[in-house]
Amino acid sequence: MDTTLSTQTVSGGFFDPVLGAQDAFRRIMNAFAEPGTIATLPHPVEAPAPLVPAAAVLLLTLADADAPVFLDPALAGGAVPGWLGFHTGAEITQEPGEASFAVLGEGSDPAGWARFSLGTDSYPDRAATLILPVASLQGGAPLTLAGPGIETTRQLGPRGLPDGFLAARAANAALFPRGHDLVLVCGEELVALPRTTRIRGV
Repeated sequence: MDTTLSTQTVSGGFFDPVLGAQDAFRRIMNAFAEPGTIATLPHPVEAPAPLVPAAAVLLLTLADADAPVFLDPALAGGAVPGWLGFHTGAEITQEPGEASFAVLGEGSDPAGWARFSLGTDSYPDRAATLILPVASLQGGAPLTLAGPGIETTRQLGPRGLPDGFLAARAANAALFPRGHDLVLVCGEELVALPRTTRIRGV
């Protein structure tokens, strides 16, 4: 490992690991409690490109030695695996079915998401959380969200969702209590879409 790679690996985490992780955890949990709301993660980290900052903060907060991470091939070949492994202690796995978190590529084909663990009826918590980068969390075709954490309905308009997204999320919701939770990320912002959230086009 050369000096540059070593520096990339060990630097760029939370400036204050305890306070940064605590604040990020609260914001991420609030996002899951109120699906479809945009959460800003204001504690910047210097993750290696092309890992999106919000995805990096989420993984630094939630991933650990008991939560393996799968990386899209675009992320798996550079400094990202070593950086995540160093800062989280998580195993970077090449086996989709083993992953607790899966960082997808922008435009990832939903037809391939079934290879990640869906959990079981007895252990739904063993399902993977999918992290999907998008072009923007606003300004796209409006979606209507309903379900737990949403009083009536909520509107969301992300740009850059892949073809087949709505059908894939409807099929995922039908598997409850199994199914993937999904997090959309862009820059320092994220939106949580738990498996209980029903999504339809307007």
